Amino acid sequence: MKALDVSPATIYRTRQRLVEEGFEAVLARKHSPNSARPRIFDGAAEAKLIALMCSPPPKGRAKWTLRLLEDTVVELNIVARASDNTIGRTLKNELGSATRL
Repeated sequence: MKALDVSPATIYRTRQRLVEEGFEAVLARKHSPNSARPRIFDGAAEAKLIALMCSPPPKGRAKWTLRLLEDTVVELNIVARASDNTIGRTLKNELGSATRL
């Protein structure tokens, strides 16, 4: 729990899901079908976003900003539209979980 910064309930639910649904189910991201909005970034688009963020910024820029990433992912047809808030939340979720491991 300490290593991953998760609650005992998360450990319990994950262990139960592993037993009931298998290893692949535990690793797959859950998305509620009852969600009001469909996800903008699927796994492939998330990977492209992260690769873009890790690449050198455009000439004249010292670093990537959320607004610059927002414009660039649309220009590169990674996604049809995305807000800087969505970009930030996606990166926080993906990179935050990677840094905890």
